[in-house]
Amino acid sequence: MSFGIFNVPTPVNEPVKEYRPDSPEREALKKALAEFRAQETDIPMYIGGQEIRTDKKVRVAPPHDHQHTLGYFYEGEAEHVKAAIEAALSAKENWANLPWENRASIFLKAADLIAGPYRARINAATMLGQSKNAYQAEIDSACELIDFLRFNVLYADEIYRQQPNSSPGVWNRLEYRPLEGFVFALTPFNFTAIAGNLPTSAALMGNTVVWKPAYTQVLSAKVIMDVLQEAGLPDGVINLIYVDGPVAGDVIFNNPDFAGIHFTGSTGVFQQIWGTIGANIHKYKSYPRIVGETGGKDFVLVHESAEVDEVAVGLVRGAFEFQGQKCSAASRAYVPSNLWPAVEAKIKQFLDELKMGGTEDFTNFINAVIDERAFKKIAAYIEEAKNSNEVKIIAGGNHDSSKGYFIEPTVLLVDRPDYRTMCEEIFGPVLSIYVYKAEEFTDIIKTVNTTSPYALTGSIFAKDRYVVEQVTKQLQNAAGNFYINDKPTGAVVGQQPFGGARASGTNDKAGSALNLYRWVSARTIKETFVPPKHYSYPFLEAEKNS
Repeated sequence: MSFGIFNVPTPVNEPVKEYRPDSPEREALKKALAEFRAQETDIPMYIGGQEIRTDKKVRVAPPHDHQHTLGYFYEGEAEHVKAAIEAALSAKENWANLPWENRASIFLKAADLIAGPYRARINAATMLGQSKNAYQAEIDSACELIDFLRFNVLYADEIYRQQPNSSPGVWNRLEYRPLEGFVFALTPFNFTAIAGNLPTSAALMGNTVVWKPAYTQVLSAKVIMDVLQEAGLPDGVINLIYVDGPVAGDVIFNNPDFAGIHFTGSTGVFQQIWGTIGANIHKYKSYPRIVGETGGKDFVLVHESAEVDEVAVGLVRGAFEFQGQKCSAASRAYVPSNLWPAVEAKIKQFLDELKMGGTEDFTNFINAVIDERAFKKIAAYIEEAKNSNEVKIIAGGNHDSSKGYFIEPTVLLVDRPDYRTMCEEIFGPVLSIYVYKAEEFTDIIKTVNTTSPYALTGSIFAKDRYVVEQVTKQLQNAAGNFYINDKPTGAVVGQQPFGGARASGTNDKAGSALNLYRWVSARTIKETFVPPKHYSYPFLEAEKNS
């Protein structure tokens, strides 16, 4: 075997295409959308490289057109979870022993495939399956996933290069082993990039994976598997299953080879998983790594020195892009009384201009929420607000599920900062605003810090630099990603590593080396070149005058 110390390709963030009318990328995307619309896609599970189908077919439909059938996936049972674990464990030795540059090459090739021949296809699958408009799909399923794949290779290289000092006559080395066992990747519906990153980041470091995506994301999950297979990922390294959560959990969290979970989803589910792992800790060969990014109740704090137009754009984009179904979405805002009339007028102007409808019409800014369950939950918050004497609906408030799960961008003006919609995660296009007296800014900072159990993202809009510094310090534990004069969404791999603390997760920062460290177990090796041949030390020698 030949050896070398290789320099990885220097990654740069994938340029975001604009999809202007008559552009080549727009025409390619429209063609891909039409192709998905014209067929019913068959979506099997992938276990040990085999396509697995069962007699339980589950229909996939666009959230914005739920009468149309995009295809069917095959739901599995406990036996399929066990088979996926066995496949992962069987593939482990060869995959872990593969020189790391060969593992890296697979994911670099996957990135190039998505950037090129699969770009329109993965964007179209995300647009139809998850009801994202063209731009939101582009920055997610294409650009962010490409960035994860490329930058993770760089971070892995940086980790492997971290080595200890050596004293004379000694060579100290660190090996970064994959975890002993398999990793479980449990991924959400709202970001195709997250669904791709959670299993591949662990796999890059030599782990083998059982991957369970959200049922509402399986169409784009299949495209990810198509890409990985074309990129040369060996059988059994990542095993894709569609199994009910409790069924999968019962098998996985009782298996002695369970080595870690890479999770994005709700805080409640994550806390339940953590409790289950804790209760079963005596069953495992090692202490499992628990990595999770969960919910958020993300804030925008506005100071009286802020620029009105900037605030309005930050709130509209931050709250309503992808229908507010981002864990980082602006969900609660605090606006000073001196700015509120102008901010309110600008928000209303922007919302009056926005169009809502299906993703295939590129002029629609707002699309549908993900499914009927989400629709009913969000609509219930809005209806409760309509009947409350503590809330005024200043924009939106309507919803209709006859064709798709459409909810108007809704802005609630609340009388008190602890009203329900200021505290609870809604995960939909609902923004709650509390107007405070401008002279009470110091007090409102404390309110922001104590209102919610979450600490994912937040932002401050202010021209006054002393205020920016004050808020940055006082809210240091209130947001894992903090933005100054910007919306609290849109973290970019390699630029803003993403993750929060408190009830928002373990803050292991996807899109950085911090996350990859969680998928390795270091082994220290000390080699002594000329070992001593006698036990004694100089201090044991007798003094000459004794």
